[in-house]
Amino acid sequence: MKRNRIMIAAPKSGSGKTMITCGLLQALLDREEKVLAYKCGPDYIDPMFHRRVLGIPGRNLDTFFTGEEKTRELFLESSTEESFCVMEGVMGLFDGLGGIREEGSSYHLAKVTRTPILLVVDAKGMGRSVLALLAGFLTYDEEKLIKGVLFNRMAKGYYEIIKPLIEEELHLPVVGYLPEQKELTLESRHLGLLMPGEVENLQDKMKGLAEVLTKTVDMEKILQIGRAACDLRGDTKTEWTGREEIAPTIKIAVARDEAFCFYYEENLRLLEKLGAELVYFSPLWEKELPEGVSGLLLGGGYPELYAEALSANESMRESIKKTVEGGMPTLAECGGFLYLHETLKPKEEVFPMAGVLPGKGFNAGKLVRFGYIEIEEKQSNFLPPGEKIRGHEFHYYDTEYNGEDCLAIKPVTGRSYPCIVSNETCFLGFPHLYYPSNPAFVKNFIRKVKEYGV
Repeated sequence: MKRNRIMIAAPKSGSGKTMITCGLLQALLDREEKVLAYKCGPDYIDPMFHRRVLGIPGRNLDTFFTGEEKTRELFLESSTEESFCVMEGVMGLFDGLGGIREEGSSYHLAKVTRTPILLVVDAKGMGRSVLALLAGFLTYDEEKLIKGVLFNRMAKGYYEIIKPLIEEELHLPVVGYLPEQKELTLESRHLGLLMPGEVENLQDKMKGLAEVLTKTVDMEKILQIGRAACDLRGDTKTEWTGREEIAPTIKIAVARDEAFCFYYEENLRLLEKLGAELVYFSPLWEKELPEGVSGLLLGGGYPELYAEALSANESMRESIKKTVEGGMPTLAECGGFLYLHETLKPKEEVFPMAGVLPGKGFNAGKLVRFGYIEIEEKQSNFLPPGEKIRGHEFHYYDTEYNGEDCLAIKPVTGRSYPCIVSNETCFLGFPHLYYPSNPAFVKNFIRKVKEYGV
């Protein structure tokens, strides 16, 4: 199957991948290309930036979550022959599980999807050494997928000197450069970039980036590289995601506002495929849960930034507490999990939360959990016996009650620890789950929602 595609990758984190990806997305959109955006790995925030540029949801592709074949099928199912697909890499090109395995890396995704790679190199403070860096990456690229390089933070004068040297010595196309753009830089916090809604004049910044890139980057060359990608084999209607779309038979309330906004698009689409109508609501601004719902999904986000407002909305807190304790099937992750506790303490002040779970959530002052995990239930409630679902953790907050009904297993070290509150109706914990890694989990949730709604 024909898919026009390119991956924006880099030697390391902090090279400017997201900034350049968003600028390229905007530039391609301005050329009236039918652009789709994907993020390699488990990151939530970068796809939100993609969405702000394109006006359509960004997607995640992760070879740890779904393996090689399923990841390829996810890509094929979500794209078309007419689209131009831009994949944003994660960390350094070859950095996968534990920082040492290929699985989960940008390079692994490029291999699985046979996607040409455009390497973004932050050239600040570098001279001819950039040739040695590129030579090393080209040598390590056994599949010969690196098809071009784009320099970030490089002056025009030096670009004109270094470009012919690279192309002559390494035979690697140099597609352009981006001069340092301090006023267009995207700021970060501990979990990654600031949220799109927190970035002042974001649309203007993206437009500005696109204008610069159209002057300093050979856009036709990028399109040429992407359109030269080989055809892919695979199924665009996969059994594991639900071969047939089912007419909505149930309604699930999904928290979505400034405080709760971390959702994998693939998770939401799988819920819909299995017969759910998603009803979005705001724990911040609405007074109670939507009418007619039979299930509840509380995603991650930054409830700590809105703790005072969440606490002040007493009617919503009471509505959620009554509903969950009344047996409505509920999934909660990370920020949603924090919200269900008795209190939340971002700094000095303690704010009452929903009170479904005992104890308080608090800022631990350090990274508590980070990285990929596999999760198995000690007693089968949502997962079939002996099966696991894959997910990811990244949080600086902890609680006095993290649950102990499941076991989280680190894929590289095999280290494990208890987590999650799991029972007949609830699956609540810090881990962010990727539903397509085990659709049976979602099917069991849907079944519980249907039974509750009867």
